[in-house]
Amino acid sequence: MSKHLFVAQQGNVQTRWREAFGDHDVVADVEVAMRLAAADYCMVWLDVADRTSFGALRRTRPEWPLVALTLNPSADEGMLAFESGVGGYCHAMAAPEMLRQVALVVSNGGLWLGAELMNRAASALSRFAAQAPATTDPLAGLTPRERAVALIVAGGASNKEVARRLDITLRTVKAHMGTIFEKLQVRDRLQLVLALRGRSAAADSAN
Repeated sequence: MSKHLFVAQQGNVQTRWREAFGDHDVVADVEVAMRLAAADYCMVWLDVADRTSFGALRRTRPEWPLVALTLNPSADEGMLAFESGVGGYCHAMAAPEMLRQVALVVSNGGLWLGAELMNRAASALSRFAAQAPATTDPLAGLTPRERAVALIVAGGASNKEVARRLDITLRTVKAHMGTIFEKLQVRDRLQLVLALRGRSAAADSAN
């Protein structure tokens, strides 16, 4: 089943959720969601304010991918959400295209972090990457355009920002991202950032 479940107050349902996924269900709180044990949802989106109940939902339906929604993203709140077992953290008012990107990444086992949290996590983890033996340049197998896209994305830009900066279509950016992930064997933007920061660290240590 490809239906999404949103756990939010009925009055807060956003039209863009329907634009992103078409038919979807909305329930008021996590307790109601847990009673839907017979339902087969492809993904559950939860108000981050209810994160104390995330663990219970995770135990009830561990196969449901979870994404936390927030109106005020912050790195600290995002870290707490991920510690509660979610696979994604994004703005509740995100554009439909962004919501679909989040769903794609999380459903494939990746993590979706906001820009601030992604940069914080990448900065911390790249210190370990800097201690690893230098390997071949991960960008070597990319075309010049794929290389440009990868470097801009690693700087924290969205697909829409990449399209604007390179004067290409959003569809072309998505195609490049799919190829980049495949060639570099990464699942999401965080892994891409780590791969490229590890490359930079190795280059710096060699100079």
